[in-house]
Amino acid sequence: MAFIRESDFPCVGAKSALARNQIRFVVGRDLRSAWDDLRIYPNLLDLAWSYTREPSLFHSLAVLFEDDSGLDEAMFEACLWERLASLSAKDDWHGQPPDPRVSTDPDDPHFSLSFGGEAFFVVGLHPRASRPARRFERPALIFNLHDQFEQLRARGVYDKMRHSIIARDVALAGEPNPMLAVHGTVSEARQYSGRAVDDNWVCPFSGRASRASPGSTTDARSD
Repeated sequence: MAFIRESDFPCVGAKSALARNQIRFVVGRDLRSAWDDLRIYPNLLDLAWSYTREPSLFHSLAVLFEDDSGLDEAMFEACLWERLASLSAKDDWHGQPPDPRVSTDPDDPHFSLSFGGEAFFVVGLHPRASRPARRFERPALIFNLHDQFEQLRARGVYDKMRHSIIARDVALAGEPNPMLAVHGTVSEARQYSGRAVDDNWVCPFSGRASRASPGSTTDARSD
């Protein structure tokens, strides 16, 4: 993707995933529609299960939607959560347990989505995003495995990588992203769509039944 290859694109993790040919792609029709959910979900399962068998860094699933639909930031956020709720319901229907290392409650500071028993952090992209790093020619959802960030922490490189991404994002946008926060202080759900929200924001997704207590203290992602 030329978008990621641009020299000023801030996320060095995405650059590494692309360079290693480790970004999986699914092309959908319209973010507003559930039409492609049955195609997206098996790809999430496959990524989760492949990672469980052989954990390694810099794997992502990118879902790109053909129809721009003219969504503004608020409309994009609403559609993003409709898709994520639908995909989560399918994970429940297939009897997949949520990742016990994170919370299933979107209001919980340790919240993350889960598919196939693995936690995921989601990055939304679309043409009318206010942050340049989130401004893509079509609506897109990028699913990143949470445990990869734990691996980076274990190797002692996460903080350096995070600071690099933040500095590159400031250089691109001219100011820091107001939505960045350390995981464990506020829910990462606030960051998924890329829209700046205030303290009164309520996640449109009600969550799913938790089968274990959260134990992760991973920092929130930067973009």
